Amino acid sequence: MADAAVALSVRGLSLKPGAVLFEQTIRRGEIVGLAGLDGHGQDAFIETLAGLRPPAGEVLAGGREIRSFRQAVRSGIAYLPRDRRATGIFPSMSILDNFAIATVGRDRRLGLISAVERRKRYDYYRDRLSIVAPEPGHLITTLSGGNQQKVLLARALAHKPDVLLLNDPTRGVDIATRRVLYAVFRELAAEGMALVILSTEIEEALVLCDRILVFREQELAASLEGAGRSSERIISTMFGRAA
Repeated sequence: MADAAVALSVRGLSLKPGAVLFEQTIRRGEIVGLAGLDGHGQDAFIETLAGLRPPAGEVLAGGREIRSFRQAVRSGIAYLPRDRRATGIFPSMSILDNFAIATVGRDRRLGLISAVERRKRYDYYRDRLSIVAPEPGHLITTLSGGNQQKVLLARALAHKPDVLLLNDPTRGVDIATRRVLYAVFRELAAEGMALVILSTEIEEALVLCDRILVFREQELAASLEGAGRSSERIISTMFGRAA
C-alpha cells in the first residue's frame, strides 16, 4: 500500500486551537477508519476533509488545496453524511431525482437533459448496490432506510470520485444492507478508490479498514494497522490508557 498513489493528504492540521498538529497520507485502494468517543475530533476531521470546515492546516487532493466543499467536489472527493434524513435525502422528490440532483450535467445531450441517459446511470448503480425500489419516479420516502442510504451512496458514486468519505454509513440499516455495503466498499478500494469511513462501531472498523485513526480530545491519538488493530487498543486509546 505504501507504493500506491497518494489520494489525499493533510499537513500541519489542527482540530482546535493549541492542539498538537498532525499529518496523514491516504492512498488509493486504502480504507481508513476513524474512531473515537463522540465529539473527540473524528467528525471534525472527516468534515474538514470534505471541505465543510475551513482547515487549520493543509488538506490536499490531486495536488490541489481543499478549503471548501465545492473545491473538494471538483478535486474528486465525495462525502456521504451521517444523518440522511436531515442532510441527505430530499423527501419531496423522487428516487431518481434524489439520485441525479448532484450530477445533472452528466445527463445533458446537446444542452438538454436526456431522460434516457439519466435512467441508464441510475439503473447501473441500482444494480451495483442492489437497491430494492419500485419505479424510480416514486418518492424516496417510500424506500426503507437501508435503500435510501444506497440511493445516497449511488449519488456520491455518480461523481466518479477518487476519494469517498463516509460518515457512519451503516447507521440504522439492517444486516443484509450492511453486508451489501461492506462488499461494495471493498470492491471500490480494489478498483483504486480511497475510502475514509467514520464508524461508531469498533468491530465494523476492524472488519473493513486497513488502518484506524483514533481521536481523543480533538487530537489524533493513534494510527493503528496490522497486528496493532484490536478492539482493546482502540478502546484504551479512546480513554487515554496504556494498551
